[in-house]
Amino acid sequence: MPGIDFNRLRHEITMTQVLDLLEFERTGRRGDQWHGYCPVHESEPKHPRAFSVNVTIGCYYCHKCGSRGDQFKLWAEATHTPIRQATINLCRQLRRDVPWIRGW
Repeated sequence: MPGIDFNRLRHEITMTQVLDLLEFERTGRRGDQWHGYCPVHESEPKHPRAFSVNVTIGCYYCHKCGSRGDQFKLWAEATHTPIRQATINLCRQLRRDVPWIRGW
């Protein structure tokens, strides 16, 4: 089974694109650091800043559920799909070819 070139995809698919697909509602912002409701566990209104994401470096953290990672981990967690299949689904959703690595 071929691998996926995640390094290439990190340059092609941004955290902002994933947040848009997840219909992320930003409740606060300080520069590149955004805050809002967690798209993984769907935090309640009393925790509007539980989720923190840096859109420039492409990493997130939820202070409530503990989920953390890059845009692919976020998509996998939010869609309840293993990371490999979630990344393939994300590429399809964004109409991109999956950059396969063969013979590794």
